[in-house]
Amino acid sequence: MKKLNYTAIIEKSEDGWYVGQVQEIPEAIAQGKTIEELKQNLLDALELVIDFHREQTNNLYQGRKIIKRKLNLA
Repeated sequence: MKKLNYTAIIEKSEDGWYVGQVQEIPEAIAQGKTIEELKQNLLDALELVIDFHREQTNNLYQGRKIIKRKLNLA
């Protein structure tokens, strides 16, 4: 199975901080003092965005008969 990968777009700001966003999920935006810190913060932001969308979708389908299946991406 293909491993799911994301792309971080990173810029260094004038004040020395790294700022970035996840190309595939543009709502996931973060910053960090180092690239490694930024990458961890982007992963945290990505998780928050996914959780937000999950909650919004659950609310949309509340009270309806639906089928849910897990998708596992290696």
